[in-house]
Amino acid sequence: MELLLSKLLTAILAIGLGCGGVVALLVGANALVERLAPGRRKKQILPWVYLAPALLLLVAYLVIPTLVTVYLSLLDARSQTFVGLANYLALLTDRSMGIALRNNLLWLVGVTGTSVGLGLLIAVLADRVRYEVVPKTLIFLPMAISFVGASVIWKFIYAFRPAGSAQIGLLNGVVTWLGFEPVGWLVERSINNFALIAIMIWLQTGFCMVLLSAAVKGIPSEILEAARMDGASELQVFWRITVPMIRSTILVVATTTILLVLKVFDIVYVMTAGNQGTEVLASRMFKEMFSFRHYGRGSAIAVLLLLAVIPVMVANIREFRQPNPR
Repeated sequence: MELLLSKLLTAILAIGLGCGGVVALLVGANALVERLAPGRRKKQILPWVYLAPALLLLVAYLVIPTLVTVYLSLLDARSQTFVGLANYLALLTDRSMGIALRNNLLWLVGVTGTSVGLGLLIAVLADRVRYEVVPKTLIFLPMAISFVGASVIWKFIYAFRPAGSAQIGLLNGVVTWLGFEPVGWLVERSINNFALIAIMIWLQTGFCMVLLSAAVKGIPSEILEAARMDGASELQVFWRITVPMIRSTILVVATTTILLVLKVFDIVYVMTAGNQGTEVLASRMFKEMFSFRHYGRGSAIAVLLLLAVIPVMVANIREFRQPNPR
């Protein structure tokens, strides 16, 4: 009980100090600007004073670590000798890295295509049923589960026991009940990547559905009714009116999913630790950094991931800056 009270008091103190510190900082900065730069100059300086803490944090926690990572990627395993682009060349010719790249591409295509496609399909279909809240809620619920939590759940679903043993995994229970041999979902190299991708699709489809559903509901009903009165079939309405009018939302949802997939690590690490041909770039980076202690190659993979993310981020920002996004 005393431990609980101590933790509670610590939490309250931290919240109080954090909130109070921010307020004190803003009030103090405002008073300082008022004193040093009264009049018109205050309006020019004050916005930058308010932005300064955020910019400092951005530089400290994003810009400097990025520059340090790029620098480390040009050094050897112990970060002592400059080796130029040797780490990048070694990675690009490494077989394990090739497998990780292939798997990342598989994740990008599988998760992005399926999640966005299913999300759009469910958004359009659920919009037509009376109790759309129920299916939408059920599909969105996995979003509340962490990647690690979802992986633990699916580990029970994929659990495998040799033929003749009692199966505790849901899928193998169904498979053996139908008279087939149990399947090693996480060890069979032909299917284990798809088994992992299914987890991410299960988690991400709800997110895609919610955003796309809001976009579908924003289409003026007069346009849809006019098309139907002109004889357009439901498929024609979907492909020629619905999809073009929510194109921007589809693009934003897709790029957001791509960014999420590029960072995927938790699911692979919990389910297979990157073994049996399931390695991805993030799990490879983890192994290079913390298992092999090769900081140069680990940093090089981090830089490659950053370079892969930048074009997607640029496309996303450009879409947000469109004057009339739909």
